[in-house]
Amino acid sequence: MKSAVETLDPTKVKLSVEVTYDELKPSIDHAYQHIAEQVTVPGFRKGKVPPRIIDQRVGRPAVIEHAVNEGLSSFYAEAVRENKLRPMGQPEVEVTKVPGLVPAEAGDEGELHFTAEVEVRPEITLPALDSLSLTVDDVEVSDEDVDARLDALRERFGSLVGVDRPAEAGDFVVIDLAATIGDEQVDQVSGTSYQIGSGNMLEGLDEALTGLSSGETTTFETVLVGGDRKGETANVTVTATAVKERQLPDADDEFAQLASEFDTIDELKADLRVQAGRIKASNQAVQARDLLVEKLTTETEIPVPSGVVEAEVHRHLESEGRLEDDEHRAEVTEQAQTALRNQILLDTLAEQLDIKVSQSELLDYLVSASRQYGMDPNTFITTLDQQGQIPAMVAEVARSKALAVSLRSVSVVDGSGKAVDLSEFIGTEEEDAEVEQAEASAPTDAATDFSAVAFGEDSADEKA
Repeated sequence: MKSAVETLDPTKVKLSVEVTYDELKPSIDHAYQHIAEQVTVPGFRKGKVPPRIIDQRVGRPAVIEHAVNEGLSSFYAEAVRENKLRPMGQPEVEVTKVPGLVPAEAGDEGELHFTAEVEVRPEITLPALDSLSLTVDDVEVSDEDVDARLDALRERFGSLVGVDRPAEAGDFVVIDLAATIGDEQVDQVSGTSYQIGSGNMLEGLDEALTGLSSGETTTFETVLVGGDRKGETANVTVTATAVKERQLPDADDEFAQLASEFDTIDELKADLRVQAGRIKASNQAVQARDLLVEKLTTETEIPVPSGVVEAEVHRHLESEGRLEDDEHRAEVTEQAQTALRNQILLDTLAEQLDIKVSQSELLDYLVSASRQYGMDPNTFITTLDQQGQIPAMVAEVARSKALAVSLRSVSVVDGSGKAVDLSEFIGTEEEDAEVEQAEASAPTDAATDFSAVAFGEDSADEKA
């Protein structure tokens, strides 16, 4: 098979492929076999109709068409691999020549020629990592940070107590609520507890409840955020049937013994200070990661395949039923461009750093993701495998790992100019080597061996 690539623009190429008759012949033979199983010809059993009879009854062109349709994707994928292309969308294929539509002498059957225009990941030049410097926030734990964590712990042990006063921010109000549009009641809930300030129901509800006492009713206008009338403006009547405040236990030694393994409140506060420091240190790593992406994106010209963006925007708007919403389309388009630009950046980074994803890293990621979806890990992984999504998960892990490895080469300092050690969060080369060695020597079984589905050679569509 011969193939050649013509670059149409930084994100699009034209692939020209020539397939010999001998390379296409297995598909032609399979086409005859498949058609023989479908047609009924007097004197022949199904599946046993000879090719010459099929040519007479069905026609040689139908056989060639079947063979071309069957073999085209594999020839395209092979040409993509040979030319080291990285497709990011579906190709537009045009068959320009087919083998002879009538049987011919050996060596004179002709060839299959086709072209495929496809958007690809552009070639980009990244700045040297060791030339970059990032400044993150200092790790300073204040008394206010400790008090905030202590208050959060006290809230877990607090109790709700009814109060005879107007509702205030932070109070819990038991409400009856009814929404109407015109003369039609479109929604109703009763006996629902809502905390003023949480903002997780309807816009305007916090303001309506503030100052309302038990037994009082008020109305307000808002846009519905769910149901069949989502997006429409409704009049909402809300009644407060009870107002409650959360009473917190005193922050004393007794509480420390109740809520922790410590005997005194001072010991508990000291531990909370350590916890706050760890969280702030973790936040430094997250901040450094985000700053690195921002700096690399700013200093790198990254063309974005417009067709891929348009397809994603259409899919998104169609799922929301908002294809005609031009304002929202512009917003989604910008988001899609940013996401795709970051993906191109991180995929290039992972390739340049020769990032390898171990089976344990993939398994950890999939188990964590299964928890987010509330699914059994085995069921979640099996579902992804059946949907052909494992390679996409591998790519996600590789992008995250590429950022962590990159941060090892970047200078990271805090606000005072002091070097920041992120090794606890981004690992070290020695730790990576230990993981690789452990995996290489550890036995695998059917439950943990992802090599067949995740680490084999990607098809062109998987690479997309």
